Amino acid sequence: MVVPPDRLSGEGLRGFGAGPGIGGGLCLRAVLRHCASGWSAVPLSRRSPGEPGIAAMCGRGGPAAIRERPIIGTHQAVDSMIFSNETADLTVMISGGFALAYEAALPDFERATGLRVRTLSGASQGQGPRTIRHQLAHGAQVDVVILSNEGLHELTGEGRIVEGSAAELATAPLAAAVRAGAPHPEIGTTAALARTLRAARLVVMPGSTSGLFIQDSVLPRLGIAETVRKRVLSRGTESAAALAAGEADLALGPVSELVDVPGIEVVGPLPDEVQLVQTFTAAIVAGAQAVAPAERLIAHLVSAQAAAAIRRTGMEPVGRG
Repeated sequence: MVVPPDRLSGEGLRGFGAGPGIGGGLCLRAVLRHCASGWSAVPLSRRSPGEPGIAAMCGRGGPAAIRERPIIGTHQAVDSMIFSNETADLTVMISGGFALAYEAALPDFERATGLRVRTLSGASQGQGPRTIRHQLAHGAQVDVVILSNEGLHELTGEGRIVEGSAAELATAPLAAAVRAGAPHPEIGTTAALARTLRAARLVVMPGSTSGLFIQDSVLPRLGIAETVRKRVLSRGTESAAALAAGEADLALGPVSELVDVPGIEVVGPLPDEVQLVQTFTAAIVAGAQAVAPAERLIAHLVSAQAAAAIRRTGMEPVGRG
């Protein structure tokens, strides 16, 4: 599927690695290619030799085709592709917590197998049309989902997952981040974390599994549920973007959604007393059209070969030392 440039936004395309762009917007580490059927965004890892990425052009005007069809977004997130192939052998829908590790591991899988993977984006939990649950319920044709265990349990209860197909991939603790260059506040104890959150001009968090836990458990435990100034955004990518743009002083969420994001810096994990270590799991969707390719992809993601890519995103592979 081809995505027109005016529908692309850094917040909605975490798989491209959104970074600071023109006028406080975001750029994508991607290549914008034109073909007979329209424009297509391609991750940097798949660009042709010498082909510039969009991020390399942001802030410097870029070619006329880019200027005429803006790819910069501020808070108009995209609900669809992280990246896609028009003729894919299987389709994956993934939440933000595992997206960076997945992006790093996918090229090896495609090279080794010759299979082409179409990747869609959705939140593990929460409300609204951007959740994986909502998209599946409304007819999205998907072979594999990758999301938090909490979200997977909801899908399993609705009969949307093939029994016995789930495989745990990696874990990620909750962490806090600040804007790049800002002082790192103290968050090592619950008392220090409470002081930091109370002092923040605004705290942002995703509306999925981690944000639900922060709202329902962390803030009440710290005694600041009614006093902290917070904003819950649909996705972790939006939280990171708001922090990078200077709209907030602090972002909370899985560490894997906060590392390697231009414009922000991870302070550290939350204290053990208010910690949630999320497990991200892959599973085959009931009614999948590409079961065999789906099984091969999941096997690759749990392999030792994928472990290094997973660790680079601050996650810990499950079942591997």
